[in-house]
Amino acid sequence: MINMKKTLILFVLTFVLVSCNQNKDTEYVINGNAEGIENGIKVRLAQIDEKGKQVFRDSAVVMDGKFTIKGAVEEPSLYFLSADGTPGNMLFMLENSNIQIDFNNEIPMESKVKGSESNKSYEDFQNGMLQFREEGTAIMTRFNELGQEPAPETRDSIRKAMEDMRKRQMAYPLSFVQDNSNSYFSLNLIQLESNRPTFDILKYKEAYESFPTHLKESKLGQLVKQKLDELYKAYEKIAHLEVGKIAPNFESQTPDGKKVSLNELKGKATIIDFWAAWCGPCRRENPNVVKIYEQYHDKGLEIIGVSLDGAPNQKDPKKAWLDAIEKDGLKWNQVSSLKYFNDEVAQLYNIDRIPATYILDEEGKIVAKNLRGAALELKIKELLDTP
Repeated sequence: MINMKKTLILFVLTFVLVSCNQNKDTEYVINGNAEGIENGIKVRLAQIDEKGKQVFRDSAVVMDGKFTIKGAVEEPSLYFLSADGTPGNMLFMLENSNIQIDFNNEIPMESKVKGSESNKSYEDFQNGMLQFREEGTAIMTRFNELGQEPAPETRDSIRKAMEDMRKRQMAYPLSFVQDNSNSYFSLNLIQLESNRPTFDILKYKEAYESFPTHLKESKLGQLVKQKLDELYKAYEKIAHLEVGKIAPNFESQTPDGKKVSLNELKGKATIIDFWAAWCGPCRRENPNVVKIYEQYHDKGLEIIGVSLDGAPNQKDPKKAWLDAIEKDGLKWNQVSSLKYFNDEVAQLYNIDRIPATYILDEEGKIVAKNLRGAALELKIKELLDTP
């Protein structure tokens, strides 16, 4: 009988422990301290979607400086927490566990989180970003202490230090992902970074492949893979247009109907200039391009203007094209099929907006893209003024 009682007690204890563990694994409980926030104020929980936007999920009312939010998440993910009437919000990794948040009413981003293992990775990332911010502040303080007219070499040194810091800061998210592949936060970070125009699809795709199977097969892992696959397909269409690649040759018609090719026309330095008579920004940039052409043509600069005239609202696109060439004083080679953005050259160079430029060196290699104004002149000077 005693043995049976012991067995029954052990069974009940085991059941209770298992039940507790299951509750811990299948729901989260956020217990928050919100000192300084008045009774009745709502705190709001929002998730970050695949585009980096906030999607409201839940809320709680603050009473006596406390609040509680309960729920469940399928897997650890980034969430925002904010309080009505308080500017800003805090960001943290939410997972199914007991989580303690000390909400900073003055600077929400400095709130403290305990109980979320996946949040440790996010905190490590934030600490790394903080170091860059502190370095930037120190550089600016040094600059401000120099007075009104610092020596040129000192100013240049500080500018270089700031540029170096920004480059390292821009590269930090990728470096973090590469060094922390066993982290749900790293998946979130890839998702957020993928919306940036500077996103390096090749390096992030390689980093993702090194993630463990359970992360790649997670819901977020599958979403990230889908986004990476989409970006890679888009990259494949323009891979031949990367800086360092030989510019693809093309053939098109001049205003008098003669066929000419890029290989015939390129010089020691070449600008392929996509523009149109109807494009206001293009026309405003033309005087600068004329100045550069006049200054550097004798040194080997060639320009090929590719017009995207032929817009649906143009009654006579060829006349508009020729009139713009004459009015703006464009003395370099001009070509067009007058097919608007369906122009074969525009499609070959993946042009979806103008003005757009490709700058080539003597070998026809792409050395820069979409430069205008002083930046364009400096690049041409660099290519042609070197011994």
